[in-house]
Amino acid sequence: MIKAVFFDVGGTILDESREFETWADWLGVPRHTFSAVFGAVIARGLDYRETFEVFRPGFDLPAELERRAAAGEPESFGEEDLYPDARACLAALKDQGLFVGLAGNQPAHAEGTLRALGLPVDAIGTSHAWGVQKPAAAFFERVVREGGGDASAILYVGDRPDNDVRPAGDAGMRTCLIRRGPWGHILDMPAVAEQCLFRIDSLDELPGLVARHNGTAG
Repeated sequence: MIKAVFFDVGGTILDESREFETWADWLGVPRHTFSAVFGAVIARGLDYRETFEVFRPGFDLPAELERRAAAGEPESFGEEDLYPDARACLAALKDQGLFVGLAGNQPAHAEGTLRALGLPVDAIGTSHAWGVQKPAAAFFERVVREGGGDASAILYVGDRPDNDVRPAGDAGMRTCLIRRGPWGHILDMPAVAEQCLFRIDSLDELPGLVARHNGTAG
């Protein structure tokens, strides 16, 4: 049975479209141009930060985040950036008696912002707070510990087959791939997707799938 469900953050519960737009504006690049280059970087299997290098060679993300904050234009997100199906999905899984958590690659400000949103979750973990980033095995080992220690009873939900699904599966967890956001649509890794317990297009689908699985498991 599934006893705990952990969600990636960006691209899974959080729509990063506005964040990408603010970076395009900060760099002085047309938004559609930034999006096109971003998609090309993903399609080539490169780190998304390579996008910034295209427009500004030698780009230093931490330093640029500080400059944005000093200029009164910090990278941020709020309730309006949650996908419309996110909050209801989290609540429905909690209502099933499951342990629900968030665990994603996020900067220093993100954990406090996520907590301030009052989401119906039991745990929030970020790469900054944990000191390790996906897809490192240590990140998913931490997810397993936070989720009770039994990897086979944990479902990890993410939009990236490379950073989310594959390493979570390697850690022994069940996996769910949601197809949305740039990675979900551009990255095509059939062998990884086939190993998922669930593949969905909306979080609205997930509570029912988990309930049916738990009703027949064992």
